[in-house]
Amino acid sequence: MKASLRRALRVVLVTSTALWLSACAKTADAPAAPDVTVSAEDQSLVEDESAVITDLVEAAAPADAALTGSATAEPADLARVAGSCFTRTYDAATRTLTLDFGATNCLGPNGVARRGKIVAVFSGPYRQAGALTTITLVDYYRNDNRHTGTRTITTLGGGSWRLDVQNASVTTAAGTHTWVSQRHYTRTAGAATRTILDDEYSVTGEASGTNRKGSHYTAVIQQPLHKKLQAGCVRTFVAGTVQILTSKGKELLLNYDPTGTQACDNLASITVNGSTRTMRVGRGL
Repeated sequence: MKASLRRALRVVLVTSTALWLSACAKTADAPAAPDVTVSAEDQSLVEDESAVITDLVEAAAPADAALTGSATAEPADLARVAGSCFTRTYDAATRTLTLDFGATNCLGPNGVARRGKIVAVFSGPYRQAGALTTITLVDYYRNDNRHTGTRTITTLGGGSWRLDVQNASVTTAAGTHTWVSQRHYTRTAGAATRTILDDEYSVTGEASGTNRKGSHYTAVIQQPLHKKLQAGCVRTFVAGTVQILTSKGKELLLNYDPTGTQACDNLASITVNGSTRTMRVGRGL
């Protein structure tokens, strides 16, 4: 009986040890997926917010760059994109446009709260080929997370433009994400009208950064992102994919159209190691 009991105990011990070692191995591997997922969440958020910031500047750009206080060409566009709780000023002497959302949160379209200032300096008429627009953020917050960095828009003509982002960061309660990017926006619809709300763009380019967990990543657009500015679609992209590679060698595909319908929502999917899950772009960040 004692020998039999000892054999049974050995079997239990060996089995338990094997299970424990297996669990430890899985625990050691587990951080890989969250690392690349955090990079995807961070990158999709800043890409979305940068696109919105350029939308705001385009909608608010003066109809006459030589006239102080010049109104925007389509005031209704700005109201639809930015809401109403902000102050817009334009100084022709310095060609400086300021959108001031105030010192307390201002809830705008799509439920995004903003405060602080977006300041844009124009080298000439906004839609003139070759014109440069430099955008800086002054104590600027989205949903209580601070965004910094310089964005430079180079107008290419035909409604197309290049966007370069430098020294950018987003500070959240979970950490700080730093990044740079280069994007090329090609207008594919809406050229016949002055309003931006029928404009559509195809977006290509790449980005790199360090996510809020301290891991470095690179992001390259694989299938051009599809941007619509119609009401309800200005929150994020409706199609396109981005390949994200972390410094730990983990690869992910971010898909802005997981349903294949190009719906005007903020849904995207993340695929890692053949496993796919759905996320909401921004998720309140």
